[in-house]
Amino acid sequence: MAQLRTLARPYAKAAFSAAQDQKQLAEWSEVLTVAGQITANEDIRQLLASPGTEEQKKADMILECVGDNVTESVRNFLMILAANRRLSLLPEIAALFNTYRADFERTVDIEVTSAYELTDEQQQKLAQALSTKLERQVSLAASMDKSLIGGVIVRTGDMVIDASVRGKLTKLADALGS
Repeated sequence: MAQLRTLARPYAKAAFSAAQDQKQLAEWSEVLTVAGQITANEDIRQLLASPGTEEQKKADMILECVGDNVTESVRNFLMILAANRRLSLLPEIAALFNTYRADFERTVDIEVTSAYELTDEQQQKLAQALSTKLERQVSLAASMDKSLIGGVIVRTGDMVIDASVRGKLTKLADALGS
């Protein structure tokens, strides 16, 4: 996985730079995300790995699946990936591109899991508090997990804040076991 990310990074940076220059971050993001989802499919992965199909045809197939809203620069980018036999990197490229976009736009997606359903007011207050703490615009997705007993778990990227009763009990058990 780390090797794929390393290979994808220069392509993602180039795509982000092009999208930024053209002021088309949203458009590029949408197309790369869809193309990444397409190429993440196991059947498509096998087709991309097949030596019997021309790289140009593989790129055309992905473009056909993506739809009509593809700009010439995105089309050229996908053709470059095809020429370098890097179409299989599209899921990683899309993920990196979206990370660069979020950093540039100062946004963050946060998943909140709570023991009970959060009201809209609670979600709003939590989003405001996290926005202040992280100094970013927060997009909150809430879910429920009764096994937490109480409290919440907040996840974004590689950051996890476990303020659940279950998490505190686990920490206490670990401390007593030491």
